[in-house]
Amino acid sequence: MTEAYVDPHGVTVVIPCRDEAESLLDVLAAIPAGYHALVVDNGSTDGTDAVARSGGATVVREDRPGYGSAVQAGIRAARTELIAVLDGDGSMDPAELPDLVELVRGGADLAVGRRRPIGAGVWPWHARMGNLLIARRLRRRYGLPVHDIAAMRVARRSTVLSLGPLHPRSGYPLELLVGAAGSGWRVVERDISYRPRAGGRSKVSGSWVGTLRATRDFLAVLR
Repeated sequence: MTEAYVDPHGVTVVIPCRDEAESLLDVLAAIPAGYHALVVDNGSTDGTDAVARSGGATVVREDRPGYGSAVQAGIRAARTELIAVLDGDGSMDPAELPDLVELVRGGADLAVGRRRPIGAGVWPWHARMGNLLIARRLRRRYGLPVHDIAAMRVARRSTVLSLGPLHPRSGYPLELLVGAAGSGWRVVERDISYRPRAGGRSKVSGSWVGTLRATRDFLAVLR
C-alpha cells in the first residue's frame, strides 16, 4: 500500500481530548490561520467529537486510554510534516504556536513551551513543584535546556515517529524529551502563557490522585 501524501510545509495542531466540550470551541477558534486542527477523542462522553467537528476540526478516535496514546494517534493520522501539540482545555494559547513553528523551520528538531502562569492559582503548587524537580533532572541527567515538560510543542512528524512507541499515558511528553536527548536532537524552549482552564477539571493537576498517577508515569520513564 502506498503511504498517503504528507504535506512538507503545512502544520497540523494535534489536540488530545477527553471530555473537553466546554472549552474546545474557543481553542479551535484561536488556531492560527492556515493550520489544520486535528482533535483526538480519547473516550469522551460529553460530545467532544461533535463540538470538534462543528469547529472545523478533523476528528480521530483513539480507544486506548491515555494522553500518550491519543497524541501518537493524532501524529500518525496527520498529513503534514510539521506537528504542533497542545491541550484542549484552553490553558494554552494557540496563537503562540507560530513562534515555536518558526524555530523548527529554522533548524530546531523540537520546540517546546515553558509555561508562565498568568494570575495566582493557575498552576497548583504540588503540580508545579513536581514539574520543577523533573525538569531539573532532565537538565542534569540528559543535558536538555528545559524548565518544563513540553506541554506545548512543535516537531516534525517523521522525527517524532522515528522514536517508535512512547509512553501511553502522562509520561509521554517526558519520554519524548528523553528520546530527543538520546537521539541528539536540538531542543529549544520558549516562554508561553499558562492560563486558567476554560472548563472542566484537569486530569493531572486537578487532584492529588491525578498528580500521583502522573508522578508514577514520570518515574517509570526516568527509572
